[in-house]
Amino acid sequence: MTGAGDPFVVHRSLLFTVAYEMLGSAADAEDVLQDSWLRWAAVDQERVSEPRAYLVRIVTRQALNRMRTLSRRREDYVGEWLPEPLLTSPDVAEDVELAESVSIAMLTVLETLGPTERAVFVLREVFDMPYGEIAEAVGKSAATVRQTARRAREHVAARRPRVAVSRSEQQAVVERFLAALRTGQVQELMEVMAPDVVLVADGGGLAGAALVPVRGAELVATALARPNRVVSTVTLNGAPAGWTEVDGRVAAVSFVVENGRIARIYAVANPRKLTRLDEPAELVR
Repeated sequence: MTGAGDPFVVHRSLLFTVAYEMLGSAADAEDVLQDSWLRWAAVDQERVSEPRAYLVRIVTRQALNRMRTLSRRREDYVGEWLPEPLLTSPDVAEDVELAESVSIAMLTVLETLGPTERAVFVLREVFDMPYGEIAEAVGKSAATVRQTARRAREHVAARRPRVAVSRSEQQAVVERFLAALRTGQVQELMEVMAPDVVLVADGGGLAGAALVPVRGAELVATALARPNRVVSTVTLNGAPAGWTEVDGRVAAVSFVVENGRIARIYAVANPRKLTRLDEPAELVR
């Protein structure tokens, strides 16, 4: 039985965050933690000099195994695949680097990396692990890990949002957008969005959603404008976001803000990805 002083319990939030950032799915992260616990329980723990690093290595290896399985499964996914959104506490939003690393936009970019590149990027850039420890975790040499980290950084830098936005500006723009969404007026929505805005929706074949990204303010506004839409503001993945419901269909909606307007919209309507929004997830670095 797990005790409160067990290193696995002490570091559980960290281990969950590592797994979630590698997988983009809380459900898969929980499965990885379960497998990792079983491996930890079988270890002679008295001989482990650095439990935190040891546990991160176990979780990384299990997450890598899971990522390789998931990559095959996602090839058959219906429509666009988006990360599973998580309700987060103000503590996450206050840690700017953590909030950026777990944002839906960043997790979507990380999906374009290979499994090893993603693991190396997360461990190095988010958790600042030494190259030697990362090498042990991913089963590569330290020199190879350095090269992988450089490639991953360049890859992510070329695809991540380029404009840094303050929390207050992000909040204000998102609130304006959600207010326009409540009215359901196409023109009001268009005024809050960039002309080249992109809407990515994930229904997973279980909820109505565009199968490919929708591009351009008029098309996106037309797709979103619905009468009688119920809209509320929530904090998802460390950023202000929306929770919407229309005709019994619900979605969690996250945003990228650039130059005072909404530049990208991520709408998750797949009901299997909306089951963990009752209480904030404990995400830590």
